[in-house]
Amino acid sequence: MLNKITKSYITFVKKYTPDVALLGVRALLAIGFFGPAMMKAKNISGTAEWFKFLRIPMPTFSAYLATGTELLGLVLLILGLATEMISLPLIIILLVAILTVHMDNGWLAIASSEHVDIAERIGKAKDILIENANYDWITEKGSLVILNNGIEFPVIYIILALLLLAFGPGKISLDRIFKQIKSNK
Repeated sequence: MLNKITKSYITFVKKYTPDVALLGVRALLAIGFFGPAMMKAKNISGTAEWFKFLRIPMPTFSAYLATGTELLGLVLLILGLATEMISLPLIIILLVAILTVHMDNGWLAIASSEHVDIAERIGKAKDILIENANYDWITEKGSLVILNNGIEFPVIYIILALLLLAFGPGKISLDRIFKQIKSNK
């Protein structure tokens, strides 16, 4: 009896887990692009100026291209439509972001408070907040941190996009539905 239950469980897990995991990968990647895409879209001229400062060629065109790709990408990822096709341009955007923005900041996205200078800065900020604000209210949802803006998150997103390139969007996707419709004709 236990052997039959175990086999049924393994069959169930092998059948459904990959597709749920790929849906999760798509959702996580889409969420990761949402904030930066919206920030760029809300101030495209500011994005172009920032790209100019970063010495990205054709900064205005590049700002529109990056923003459009990110917005289109997050929609396509959520829908599971043209997943493999959009994954490569998103990887390119991430590589450019690593090279122009994140690389000089090391690995960590959030600075480690174990470093003396970071701990000192957090301590000073804490002192200022205790003296001038309601520190307990400000930190009741989490501790103070210093953004390091390293390559950690972009590298993770590249790995997620590579997973989609390798395995596709999974069965919980419009790509799968359209493929089934096409094969039934």
